[in-house]
Amino acid sequence: MRSWKIIVSGEGGQGVQALAETLGRAAFQSGLNALYIPNFGIEQRGGVSLAFVQLSSGPIGAPKFRRADLVVALSPRSLRRSEQYFAPGTVLLYDSSLIEAPEISDQVVGQQSYETIAPESFAERTGYRERQDEAEIGSRRVIAIPASDLARQRLHPRVFNMIILGAVVSITGAVTLEQVKAALEEKLSHRFAHDPRLREHNHAALELGAAAVQVPLQI
Repeated sequence: MRSWKIIVSGEGGQGVQALAETLGRAAFQSGLNALYIPNFGIEQRGGVSLAFVQLSSGPIGAPKFRRADLVVALSPRSLRRSEQYFAPGTVLLYDSSLIEAPEISDQVVGQQSYETIAPESFAERTGYRERQDEAEIGSRRVIAIPASDLARQRLHPRVFNMIILGAVVSITGAVTLEQVKAALEEKLSHRFAHDPRLREHNHAALELGAAAVQVPLQI
């Protein structure tokens, strides 16, 4: 398996850290080396939240990195904050319900349980395309998924980050959906037991996101 350096970015309250932690937990439980480092300000809601994730079958050298293999952006402001981590081969995955199609300069080199996500994190946008938009910006692969719209219209607005996580699973191939579900079960078992719909919505969101990305993805 190739190594992955991943940046997940969004607004506080969008489930950025839950997404990143679940990915790292699933990778670790599957036998990979995994490192997850949160990065956010003192304001948990209202500020940009970043997470650094590294997945590898071999040793991981440094806890942080300057260039990412995959950038996941959940808001316009967080996309701008993440530009410093772009390199020519970086893959960008973003929520097209919340972010207009980005223009990235070639000069730039650069589980959440759903009762706790801030409702104000969601833009008032309607409509979505059934399949993700996919384009090339310079030499970068850009993948757009209307995760927030899909979550609102098919499941629950507050599991949109799990749709994004499902897409990350398909893009990287580092872990399986079943391994991610097992990681969620370990972290949220008490909440799942209290409200089985929470489990159903999270699992369905993961599958929806994974199916939205064409595989195998040639990266």
